[in-house]
Amino acid sequence: MDQQMAYRHLIKDKTLQSVIRTTGKFAPLPRKDLFNSLLHAIVSQQLSTKAAATIWERFILLFPLHTPDADGLLALTEEQLRSVGLSYQKAGYLKNIALFSKENSLSYKSLYRKSDEALIAHLCVIKGVGRWTAEMILLFSLQRQDVFPVDDLGVQQAMQQLYTLTTKGKKLREEMETIATNWKPYRSLAVRHLWAWKDAIDTIHLAALE
Repeated sequence: MDQQMAYRHLIKDKTLQSVIRTTGKFAPLPRKDLFNSLLHAIVSQQLSTKAAATIWERFILLFPLHTPDADGLLALTEEQLRSVGLSYQKAGYLKNIALFSKENSLSYKSLYRKSDEALIAHLCVIKGVGRWTAEMILLFSLQRQDVFPVDDLGVQQAMQQLYTLTTKGKKLREEMETIATNWKPYRSLAVRHLWAWKDAIDTIHLAALE
């Protein structure tokens, strides 16, 4: 993605332009290993950043060279996975990913030609991987430039505040999609700025309460 071209396009939206000024411009994301990204996404589900990091560090210590691989993961017992802080459900989801990677494919070389929706469908076959998780993988690991996770709570809250949206449910998502149409084909970058803006606002509010 041409980052300069992306920013020239996004700042046509004056509200988003203000957000970008507040957060500062971002560098392009590096591509990440898809297998490990999926494992990390499952480990992190419904946990704080700190708790997820702690469990992930314990988890990778179960592998030689601290590098998870499908065969090594399938060889681990449920008790071993539970010992690092994983729930039974998450332990099962991690093994599902390992099995899927052996029976199908999680290599970038074999998947990069697929469309975003085809990739989401491919990943959501794995039990434990839903659409939101798949969208995060597309955005952060595969660097797809036009991902718009309309169901993400942080994106919803940011757009409600920035664009004074008062609707809920399906109507809210429709309004968000309409606004985000103007950001195509660089919605991934716009979403990163919305998250950063929301985090900054939340930090200010917390500081004010102390």
